[in-house]
Amino acid sequence: MSLVRLNIKGISYSQTQSGAYALVLSENDGERTLPIIIGAFEAQSIAIALEKEIKPPRPLTHDLFKTFADRFNIHIKQVIIHKLVDGVFYSSLICESDGIEEIIDARTSDAIALAIRFQSPIFTFENILDKAGIILKIKDQTKLEQAKFKMEDLIADIDDELEEDNPLKDESLEELKKQLEQAVLNENYELAARLRDEISKRE
Repeated sequence: MSLVRLNIKGISYSQTQSGAYALVLSENDGERTLPIIIGAFEAQSIAIALEKEIKPPRPLTHDLFKTFADRFNIHIKQVIIHKLVDGVFYSSLICESDGIEEIIDARTSDAIALAIRFQSPIFTFENILDKAGIILKIKDQTKLEQAKFKMEDLIADIDDELEEDNPLKDESLEELKKQLEQAVLNENYELAARLRDEISKRE
């Protein structure tokens, strides 16, 4: 089976799943596109990697993986979306270290987030494009352009959603510090970490 190289066409809000995003890949030499539904955190990670000028204050998981791989001389040569089962895409990372090649299974959203950071090509098989690829008509192209947005907007939207879901946002700084002391005394370190992060954001 022949491999088809894919490019990242964009990210848009999912029209079918609330709170999800559609990552749209397009074939390098053709008109077919491959829409893949991904979660908010993965969409944010991909958006940050595509926007070179945006640097998160702390490394995201995919940034940490890249730093770790660089330190141990591991390179991702390519990503292959190799299987589609019940609407779920399966991917592999083709990695190389000291001349030894390894294949590692990965979620497609993670694989693409890493491919951007390693500047690695993304491929899929012709039969997957035949099965799941779509050719956007002019009106669909227009809809996609309307649904697309700047990566900064995506990152801001997700940050706003996280802030809305943050149960600590209405607590005063003094109250947060009291809760932190109590959490440490109770050895509730997960809560203590969240409280510490919230305090750090405000100070």
